[in-house]
Amino acid sequence: MSDVVLYEVKDHIARITINRPEARNAISPEVTTRLKELLEKAKSDAEVRVVVLSGAGGRAFSAGADLGGGMFQADQSFLDRHEGRGVFADLFLTMNGLGKPVIAAVTGYCLAGGFGLALACDLIIATDDSTFGTPEIKRGLVPMIIMATIVRNLGRKKALEMILTGERIDAAEAHRIGFVNYVVAKDQIEAKVNEMAEKLAGLSPAILKLAKDAFYNAQDMGFDEALEFLKSQLTINTMAEDVIEGISAFMEKRDPVWKGR
Repeated sequence: MSDVVLYEVKDHIARITINRPEARNAISPEVTTRLKELLEKAKSDAEVRVVVLSGAGGRAFSAGADLGGGMFQADQSFLDRHEGRGVFADLFLTMNGLGKPVIAAVTGYCLAGGFGLALACDLIIATDDSTFGTPEIKRGLVPMIIMATIVRNLGRKKALEMILTGERIDAAEAHRIGFVNYVVAKDQIEAKVNEMAEKLAGLSPAILKLAKDAFYNAQDMGFDEALEFLKSQLTINTMAEDVIEGISAFMEKRDPVWKGR
């Protein structure tokens, strides 16, 4: 079995790690396929409530696509290469539809496809030495697929500036803009990620799924359509058993015991 991506589950938290530190965790076709497989594994595992995505080695979350090992494979036809890139797009759809929160633990370089991958996560916690950017333009490329995640997480002007110039921004600026949730010292990131993962794992998995699904389904709707959709989701929400448990626990001043339904 391939070890380019590692997988571990403990205390309801699945930890998925891109394991190519010698290549700054560059995203090859094999990495993309394994990420998708392991995310689907986490989705189907009832024991998993939260996913943490990171890069091995401490120097990079991911520096982007492996330009020498996948994007321009000479042994593939033009059409095969085109269709192969769709796997990366499918990965983002898998993450949106996972039904479980995904936390990106970013250390160091988070560039190009790696930047898009981090933005596709629900929350981002980064070390203060992290850098984010889309340097593709400097190589004659446009970050086409990850543009879908960029425009949904950054303001239009800043998103376009990053895409057109290829300039990087640091973690402090990423936090100020709002696409990074927390910035911590390098020796504190594991504790901060664990704190957030455990907080989410302690909530109702059924209600977390409902919240995440509603958020991503509503994000591209018109205002009227979104309100009508969210009204229906609220009705579904109020019918969940965990709502009764949550309210009862609040009234009785005790911790809720979630059933996940």
